[in-house]
Amino acid sequence: MSTTAETSPASPSIVRLAAAADVDAVFALVEQLGIGEKPVRESFAGAFEHAVEPSRHHMLLVAELDGVVSAYAYTTIARLLYTNGDSAQLQELAVNTPARDRGLGSLLVAAIEEECRSRGVRQLTVASSHAARFYERLDYRSTSDFLKKRFTTD
Repeated sequence: MSTTAETSPASPSIVRLAAAADVDAVFALVEQLGIGEKPVRESFAGAFEHAVEPSRHHMLLVAELDGVVSAYAYTTIARLLYTNGDSAQLQELAVNTPARDRGLGSLLVAAIEEECRSRGVRQLTVASSHAARFYERLDYRSTSDFLKKRFTTD
């Protein structure tokens, strides 16, 4: 999978599947998310290793700006009982602060949508408390509230 677009004449963007070599760049982006607990490198490393393995149950995409990984999106896919097929959830989307407003988030969402369609996914959902307007511009509509309960591991 590779999607190329021009965000400006001097700034080519490429969206592709993440690779093991992207680990440091993606970790830096996870640190910028600022949600939940502070990321622990060892825990992240195991999750990242799993995320870059080819699977029909998830996909990790990165967007490069001028050859530098500047954004990522992680999506999970599951067969739900009520959807008559697979359903995807965009779990994480992060764009490097200096690269924002360059279209990388929109490119990643479009690439995820394309991949979901090619896999026969019936719906794509996203939970967002900070970026609802961004998703609404991409034709997403609010259908429910997501509530969360955290479990601690002592």
